[in-house]
Amino acid sequence: MSDSANSVAEVIRSRRTICDFELQIPPEETVRKAIELATWAPNHKQTEPWRFAILGPKTVAQIVELNTKLVREQQGDKAAEAKRDRWRKIPGWIAASYRRSGDPLRDKENYAAVCCAIQNLLLALWDERIGTKWSTGPITRTEELDELLGIDAETEQIVGLIWYGFPATIPKSHRKPVEEVLRKLP
Repeated sequence: MSDSANSVAEVIRSRRTICDFELQIPPEETVRKAIELATWAPNHKQTEPWRFAILGPKTVAQIVELNTKLVREQQGDKAAEAKRDRWRKIPGWIAASYRRSGDPLRDKENYAAVCCAIQNLLLALWDERIGTKWSTGPITRTEELDELLGIDAETEQIVGLIWYGFPATIPKSHRKPVEEVLRKLP
């Protein structure tokens, strides 16, 4: 295997979902470069359906308050305040979405392409020692979040929020042996 292939394998194997970040915000130029790499994901018919938004402090504060309200309605005050405190500590935020096409099959392909682009983004950031968490929680399916992000739900669909920052801790992980997930057909 080439050194390049070894480094790609190492980035893939070492990447972790990070939930505990340092307070320092990574340089925006590094994040922009990672987003550019994300756009090299495979996409059927070259639709390049992905859309990314780097979220500033005002938008983040509004999202935190919206999520606090949603959690309070479902789980009560204590859970809502704990979530608010946790979300306020997330240093960087990106919203990922795709343009809808009006064709259900093409939209499925576009969603898959954006998922590939997000994986590219996570790996590119990890290669710069920036940790991430891709969140697809209930808030990502609300009209209120669409409104906060300036998204017209008729023409665009949120795929997730990506939190990023320098990891305070890096969890350990493992995967099943390939024999448990691979079938070879005749």
